Amino acid sequence: MIKIDPKRKLWREVLAYTLLVIGSALFAIGDVMFVNPYLMAPGGTYGLSNVFNTLWPWKISLYAICMDIPLLIIGTWVLGPKFGIKTIISTALIFLFTFILESSWGYNPVIHDGAISAVDGPSMVPIPHNGGWFVPDYFLNTVLAGIIYGVAIGLIFRSGATSGGSDIISMILHKYTKISLGTLVMIVDGIITLSTLIAFGDIRLPIYSIIIIFIEGKVIDLVVDGMKSYKTMFIITDNPDPIRDYIINEIKRGGTCISGSGLYEGKERKMVYVTLDRSDMIKLRSALYLIDPHAFVNIMESSEILGTGFRALPKE
Repeated sequence: MIKIDPKRKLWREVLAYTLLVIGSALFAIGDVMFVNPYLMAPGGTYGLSNVFNTLWPWKISLYAICMDIPLLIIGTWVLGPKFGIKTIISTALIFLFTFILESSWGYNPVIHDGAISAVDGPSMVPIPHNGGWFVPDYFLNTVLAGIIYGVAIGLIFRSGATSGGSDIISMILHKYTKISLGTLVMIVDGIITLSTLIAFGDIRLPIYSIIIIFIEGKVIDLVVDGMKSYKTMFIITDNPDPIRDYIINEIKRGGTCISGSGLYEGKERKMVYVTLDRSDMIKLRSALYLIDPHAFVNIMESSEILGTGFRALPKE
């Protein structure tokens, strides 16, 4: 049995819960300060709560928690205890931070072109808030909202929690329909996003909401996986030795040589399997033309590489 240092384990837990708190706070900031004032709904129970909050004024946090708690209960009943304590804590923290922020800050926008008193904006329709009006800067606000949401949810994922909320609906539908989970998530979030068009009659709102979702997804990947990009190369060759020497001596990396046979002629071939960062991949790809111009090369994007020379394997 592998023994884990108790101090190291405690530090990992402290770090995980710190990320959970920061991520939950950022999520509330993104929703209250950037998404809600612009009448957008980028999926999830909080996206739907933003629409309800505008149509029938009540706190976003209260709308969301009234959906999140039943979804967690139903999800646990239908899917089993898949939702750990950190997901429950995350749900509670996002509710708490959102409630505090909307009670103290209100729903005032951070990004806008200034307050105006009449409908005389040059190109954008003014939006009411707290009895006044503001001309929205949709693009800048959308970019910042996507970044904040992405960092927030990325930190929550890094802590070991999940987003819960409307994702539970997708997971339940997946169990009974066998449609892929990714497709169902897009369908559920798409319906929530389109609710802004139905509620407010402005085609820009669902479009900008979808842009937020796109930016959010890219930022989540950066937060969870890091900015370093890795490529996995499969090199089928009749001359593996000089390729091996180049990888070991010039790039200073390791790899694996696998024996196989071609389907067409049944001739024995060697396949070199190696994972490199982008710059080293370019070096090896260029060198292959000189080493073996007849080699067959398949280059694949690698989202996560664990082990010696890369990120350490998780201890839990």
